[in-house]
Amino acid sequence: MTRAAYNDDLSKRPANFQPLTPLAFLDRTARVFPERVAILYGQQSLTYTALYSRTRQLASALSRRGIGVGETVSVMLANTPPMLEAHFGVPMVGAVLHAINTRLDAAAIAFQLDHAEAKVVIVDREFSGVMSEALKAATATPLVVEYDDPTCADDAGAAAGERVGSIDYEALLAEGDPDFAWRMPDDEWDAISLNYTSGTTGDPKGVVYHHRGAALMCYANALAGGLMQHPVYLWTLPMFHCNGWCFPWTIVALAGTHVCLRRVEAKAVYDRIAAHGVTHLCGAPIVMATLINAPDADKRAFPHMVRFITAAAPPPESVLAAMADAGFSVTHVYGLTETYGPAVVNEWHAAWDDLDRAGQAGQVARQGVRYPALEDLAVLDPETERPVAADGEALGEVVFRGNIVMKGYLKNPEATKAALKDGWFRSGDLGVVHPDGYIQLKDRSKDIIISGGENISSIEVEDALYKHPAVAAVAVVAKPDEKWGETPIAFVELKPGEAVSAEDLIAHARANLAHFKCPRHVVFADIPKTSTGKVQKFRLREIAEGL
Repeated sequence: MTRAAYNDDLSKRPANFQPLTPLAFLDRTARVFPERVAILYGQQSLTYTALYSRTRQLASALSRRGIGVGETVSVMLANTPPMLEAHFGVPMVGAVLHAINTRLDAAAIAFQLDHAEAKVVIVDREFSGVMSEALKAATATPLVVEYDDPTCADDAGAAAGERVGSIDYEALLAEGDPDFAWRMPDDEWDAISLNYTSGTTGDPKGVVYHHRGAALMCYANALAGGLMQHPVYLWTLPMFHCNGWCFPWTIVALAGTHVCLRRVEAKAVYDRIAAHGVTHLCGAPIVMATLINAPDADKRAFPHMVRFITAAAPPPESVLAAMADAGFSVTHVYGLTETYGPAVVNEWHAAWDDLDRAGQAGQVARQGVRYPALEDLAVLDPETERPVAADGEALGEVVFRGNIVMKGYLKNPEATKAALKDGWFRSGDLGVVHPDGYIQLKDRSKDIIISGGENISSIEVEDALYKHPAVAAVAVVAKPDEKWGETPIAFVELKPGEAVSAEDLIAHARANLAHFKCPRHVVFADIPKTSTGKVQKFRLREIAEGL
């Protein structure tokens, strides 16, 4: 039989082909489990019926305000119910969700609003001060919607700021129809969200996700993270980070409960695990450090093992042991913004249970194998472009291929072409392949510093320090940090006759950058360079490790 025989009169039809989208998960779960608790937040409790109604109200209100296909809705929100509602309500009208990092400064926010051509901004009043500054600096003139969180005074990092919006979030929802007939995407390749990431030059790049990738990530997260039906998920990972690794959609697909948490503090985490029977949470190593280093008075005992999924630097043996003693089982993952978050997982083998803790830590330190939704993962030799030997020694670039790789960078065709070269997404990360096929990172070719799970461009920090009149030369690298994983350290050469203290330079940086990007340490020294004048950052990293 020929191939044509299997295609003749067997074309795609509405009955047998629909675009993949995570939006369909909410419709199903709300129909099957209408009274099941979808969200817990403070004294608030929303069923899936209520969540579905509120997301359709948001979609309807946006539609009535003229928001439609391909337009950008920006949100600057903590891990609160409106952030979850936006993950469904915004794409329900074909619009694209742009979640803003709540730690950014006004200049960075203004750039993103303009680059994304934001038509609406939903902002938590805790962040209204920096958003007000950003809106003044931006050329975009979006409708500004305020979320006045009722728990803000008790749980926020700062008091609610001055009002900056023209309408309250609940008032906007009141404009909408809870039975709004939301639209499926015309094509699963349509954009669903936009996430900005720092590049080696410090210029933010807008990473575009599509409905297909987001839907497939939901299945992959469930398999890789060991999630069964009705998980109870605690929000310790920022939802602005890679759309919370797509877990806003994943938990809904599994009819689970989202336990929202505005601030990650040890007592709040332990209290919610004990009170709600939390089964899963995600986060950077800083979250693990927060939990295991908490005072005994803040800790709570719970009868079950909690699955903790972590990315960034692999946790050391002592941390893994302390987490196990505290009731947490750690799963190590790896990915980038361009891969919807984690695309590699350290799949555990039963044989490793017999290893001592040092042996187990050695296994966990490796990034692992490809996610179920990733079609291929390799480490390529930079000269031959062929896979390196699986000997744990040969170094190459980690590359990805599959449906959970981004569409590309918004309005940046050159960067998109370079990143998606020759059928692979080029991560810029250097690694090795072990004999069992597990990959392990060895270095980062992009000089990006990962602090508390957040990417910091060394170039951006250098540019800020160069603005100080006493600075002649500066180079910024990562310094290992027990709490944050890595923090920036600046090596500085001063101009002849100039004098300035490390404290003065750090204060200068804090005036020009988001505080989490600022160097914690400044070293005054001659900066090593090659014969052509290029800074030898590998030598600076060696020095930083010894400090």
